[in-house]
Amino acid sequence: MILTPEPTEPAAVAIPDEPPAPEATQLRMPRDGVPAVIETAAALQAAADRIAAGIGPIAVDAERASGYRYGQRAYLVQLRREGSGTALLDPMAVADLSPLAEAMSGVEWVLHAASQDLPCLREIGLEPDSLFDTELAGRLLGRPRVGLAALVEQELGLGLAKEHSAVDWSTRPLPQPWLVYAALDVEVLIELRDKLDEALIAAGKREWAHEEFEAARRAPTPPPRVDPWRRTSGLHKVRSPRQLAIVRSLWLARDQVAQRTDTAPGRIIPDSSLLAVGLHPTTPASDLISLPGFVGRGVRRHLSEWASALAAGQQLAAAELPATTMTPEGPPPPRAWSDRDPAAAVRLAAVRAAVATIAEEVGTPAENILPPDTVKRLCWIPPRTLDQPSIAATMAELGARQWQIDLTSAAISAVLTAPEAAPESLAPVVDMVDVSDPTTTEAPAGLTATPSGDSVREA
Repeated sequence: MILTPEPTEPAAVAIPDEPPAPEATQLRMPRDGVPAVIETAAALQAAADRIAAGIGPIAVDAERASGYRYGQRAYLVQLRREGSGTALLDPMAVADLSPLAEAMSGVEWVLHAASQDLPCLREIGLEPDSLFDTELAGRLLGRPRVGLAALVEQELGLGLAKEHSAVDWSTRPLPQPWLVYAALDVEVLIELRDKLDEALIAAGKREWAHEEFEAARRAPTPPPRVDPWRRTSGLHKVRSPRQLAIVRSLWLARDQVAQRTDTAPGRIIPDSSLLAVGLHPTTPASDLISLPGFVGRGVRRHLSEWASALAAGQQLAAAELPATTMTPEGPPPPRAWSDRDPAAAVRLAAVRAAVATIAEEVGTPAENILPPDTVKRLCWIPPRTLDQPSIAATMAELGARQWQIDLTSAAISAVLTAPEAAPESLAPVVDMVDVSDPTTTEAPAGLTATPSGDSVREA
């Protein structure tokens, strides 16, 4: 008799884990060392001559003293160009930067998150003729993290320490470890730019990037906010006009002291202390000194100003009290759309879904494909005709770049004019959308879109 062995289970094949990503090489010191900080006109001219003799783009960065000083001025500017090395400039010590501006004229600047640094650079007379923004490039490429340190690690395999990012850069003299950190911020910015540029070309997104960079370069400095005191942290807890008047009066007094002393307002008196007084509008001025936040020699030095501000808010005539709410500029919050204009709510959901689908296809975040504010304005007051040319023209008026218009206008027109003919992935959108949640792509219960997309009927 022949014995046939019983069948056995096939042995499990061990699938090796993917090898871990190599550890980033930590950058600890600039390759050329840390240069002396430029503090004189002669040193500035020498640095400008070196930069003018260099080749290729210029890496640029600026350090501010946010949270320590009033405003957003630059207290240190870092520059690096091939052939000229790194320069560290104290713009508070050298009044006339025109030699540097001339040396940098006509050369591409490389910045990370340019919208943060360009205003303070303009303030000292430095403005680029062309720009490459490494953060914007990372966003267009769909990189998961777009901070400078994260991109340097992802693209170059190098590590940047960020422990001094929030220090008081108005300190003089600047400690040596801070200068090392500052120099390293521009050390590999050109290499990062080149790597991201290669990726943009490979992804067919280089023209998109150029349009975004130019828009960032040309963006005007934002105008002063209307009623900036309304951004007081926790102000939503304050309900009555009288309470708001007291918070406003104290906020304005604090802002005046902050400007005079060049101190960040929150370091003088925290927002929470302004609110504490506003929530108890009958607080006597004599009690201020015992309240949290109104302590310390610096605060007590201005006690008469706090007392006067409190009295002014308490005694303000009823007709002069601030409104409890402000009329928003532009469309209302999306959570109110289903009540205010159900048709607009359906349009918003459909367009958001269309943009999200495109974003997933091209691997770029939806907010970069089309800014949320543009989407809201387009859907709240759409053009009278919803064909593609009209949609494209409205998008251009709202500030959309040409690449964004080319990429999205046909899809947006399709979902607004004939939702039932939209791609299958978008078909359910107009039937189920909860616009109370701005992140959802579902439609309000009981509402369906008409073929025009301009009105709704009860389901």
